[in-house]
Amino acid sequence: MQTVHISRNFDSWRDAAREHLRLGTDPADLFWDDGTASASLFEISGEKPDVPPPEREIRLPKSFIDLARWVACHSDPDRWSLLYRLAWRLAIGNERQLLNLETDDDVRRAQILAKAVRRDRHKMTAFVRFRKTGIDSKTGREQFVAWFEPNHFIVELTAPFFQKRFASMDWSILTPDRCAHWNGKNLWFTDGISKSEAGVDEDQLEDFWRTYYANIFNPARLKLKAMQAEMPVKYWKNLPEAPLICELTREAALRTTDMIDTGVNHERTHVSEKIPKGVPQFTAVPQVDPAAVFSRCEALDIREIRDLAENCRACGICENATQTVFGEGPEDARIMLIGEQPGDGEDIAGRPFVGPAGRLLDEALEDAGLNRDELYITNTVKHFKWKSNLRGGKRRIHDKANRGEIEKCKPWVLAEISKVRPEKIILLGATAAQALLGYGFRVSRQRGLVPAADIAETVIATVHPSSLLRIRDPELKQADIVRFVEDIRLAA
Repeated sequence: MQTVHISRNFDSWRDAAREHLRLGTDPADLFWDDGTASASLFEISGEKPDVPPPEREIRLPKSFIDLARWVACHSDPDRWSLLYRLAWRLAIGNERQLLNLETDDDVRRAQILAKAVRRDRHKMTAFVRFRKTGIDSKTGREQFVAWFEPNHFIVELTAPFFQKRFASMDWSILTPDRCAHWNGKNLWFTDGISKSEAGVDEDQLEDFWRTYYANIFNPARLKLKAMQAEMPVKYWKNLPEAPLICELTREAALRTTDMIDTGVNHERTHVSEKIPKGVPQFTAVPQVDPAAVFSRCEALDIREIRDLAENCRACGICENATQTVFGEGPEDARIMLIGEQPGDGEDIAGRPFVGPAGRLLDEALEDAGLNRDELYITNTVKHFKWKSNLRGGKRRIHDKANRGEIEKCKPWVLAEISKVRPEKIILLGATAAQALLGYGFRVSRQRGLVPAADIAETVIATVHPSSLLRIRDPELKQADIVRFVEDIRLAA
């Protein structure tokens, strides 16, 4: 058996694996050592066998390379052996369709490791909390530091997200494994440190954050199991808001009862026939023509377009909606998701895909290897169209926008496409697909990659996640969710 010494990163493994694949080295004859694994029980030689490399061209599919990059960040010491075994089977064993066999033990293991890394990366983007440490006397830039404890080796993988999100700050993210630093010009990495060495103390901003957190907490929507699934207890020790959670949850039942008794925004009755209770009536504003805005969108940035959309009254939907729900995400996003229209939760929050369909979408994106924070997400129609429950009750029922309403609203999404210029667009549901591809388009017959679409280099049409929530049969529902994830993965 031969020891292969590599650095703990994908590129180092790839170079060594390519050499051994050219030699045709059997996976069982190699022991991969990145400096963290335990020594083999067998006598291991560090010398390479004196065998001339055969004339063998090594080709591996892009899907394997993408998968391997995720797996390489896992903390499992056997990941290098697993990846080489898969590469050997693909290149030498001629199992070209191997990655399509999800029941294969090696494939399934690799997918599990990759999913764990994607989830860990998502948690890092969600639960890193910066603390202000001062201001640089030379540059005047604010300086921040954060402490985080990831499960896997994801710091270098995730740091570009923070570089883009917090470009105006000087910051350091400290972890036991690796530390990332940004000074406005350069991103670099250093060895990990212990929490005691980090010396991360509270700052005044955390008092403001806790006050804000306590005030936006909605006791009527408390779901402990869902909260702990999305925010596991292991992360609480580094969250400044964590000390409030027990008290807020303990008081939730009493606060909900008080809220119902006082009737604050709960009954969804109306101040007038047009405006939901608790929502300020629209003041007189200049009429905004969506088509006119689109015609001059080259001279506007996306924030200016968003501000103009807030005052759009081109169709009647806005009269009964709480607010405009514009798109959100990086303005240079590579991938754009376009849905149909906001739902009840989105109408209240003012953000797209935050309700039940949004949670299902988040899970599908994670399974497909995409990070929501790197996508631009919007809807074709910018206001929530609804009708009253015919059986009584106070719940607002989704009502489909008609073609005239869609056409009046379409210039807004066209303006978003024009400004973001995504490489790939995923259309979720019939409204989005028909508005942008033509009213003869049928998602049921034409879902998947759309040929010769002119709105982006790659266009994918699929169902809206809300349609999956309406499937009652558990087996059919799971099968359709799997197919939905496969559609989204076409953009990965």
